[in-house]
Amino acid sequence: MTANPSDLPQPSRSMLNVQSLRSTLNELLDHLPEMQHGALIAQALGLIARISQDEIDRLDWKILNASLQDMERAFTTFYPYRHIRKVSIFGSARIKPGTEEYEQAKEFAKCVTQQGYMVITGAGGGIMAAGNEGAGMDKSFGLNIQLPFEQGANHFIQGDPKLIPFKYFFTRKVFFLKESDALALFPGGFGTQDEAFECLTLTQTGKSAPVPLVLIDKPGGHYWHDWSEYIHKQLMKRGLISADDPSLYTITDDLDVACNAISSFYQVYHSSRYVGSQLVLRLKTELSDAAVDELNDRFRDILVTGRIEKTKPLPQEAQDESYGLPRLILNFNQRDLGRLYQLIAAVNFLGNPPPEVSAHPERK
Repeated sequence: MTANPSDLPQPSRSMLNVQSLRSTLNELLDHLPEMQHGALIAQALGLIARISQDEIDRLDWKILNASLQDMERAFTTFYPYRHIRKVSIFGSARIKPGTEEYEQAKEFAKCVTQQGYMVITGAGGGIMAAGNEGAGMDKSFGLNIQLPFEQGANHFIQGDPKLIPFKYFFTRKVFFLKESDALALFPGGFGTQDEAFECLTLTQTGKSAPVPLVLIDKPGGHYWHDWSEYIHKQLMKRGLISADDPSLYTITDDLDVACNAISSFYQVYHSSRYVGSQLVLRLKTELSDAAVDELNDRFRDILVTGRIEKTKPLPQEAQDESYGLPRLILNFNQRDLGRLYQLIAAVNFLGNPPPEVSAHPERK
């Protein structure tokens, strides 16, 4: 008697998932040696395998999975726009449309998008909505996080594929800083203060690449000036920060100054990276020998050894898309970040920017 197929034991859904996963992993492992980032993928797979052999709680696995899901969404969303410079705009969700701060944030977003940047906000209301409104949907990203009392995404970014939902603040913050080439902060509450100090901490400790940080008050406002007074009185005068650390940021109530602080940062300076212990500054145009001599005279205090020198791309930079750019190399002490910002300002002053730079930033 032939058995009815419906009477036969059926593989459980979990077993089908395991079989599919095994097939996917086997195919991936077969291709790892020929993949561009195969070594890094192998490290990530090995890490997951090691964690699975340890005794950790179910909650730990849920945190790990949710964090990776946050990152997957952000990586895939930002990837098509990786060559376009971006400005993150922070500020209170409680500032109402029509107020000075709202209109100023909207105009600032228009200004930087006209320079060629895209805008990233937290996708909520207030200053975030103003940033998305000023930039327009095509030039906007929204990094949204669900809170119990606020916030759904504002209607200027709602429904856009560049709206990315996040479960965790820490993964969201990673992408604000990873993807941003400039940071602009308007008045806000605890969240804005947290973002300001987080940006400064990562910059001051060298954990974030140098980017312009602009703190913008409404015309005649004192929000950031009062904040700065606290920084000078309680931090600088006590020796808790370096006297040069205020060079890490610009405070202004003038949008022309704010926009220029960003565009001028990339006038000659392009980007930087460490190769071993040496800091490599990539430039859009080569500096003259006299300019490099002046840099050595003014910034010898931040060198561990040797001089600031012009160099061709190093072998370790072969895969960088900025490979053809001229460079400066220095043994930076990795401590005086305020002075490093002053060095970048001097590079921009002493160099001759390409004519098109004033209109649009280069592709990254």
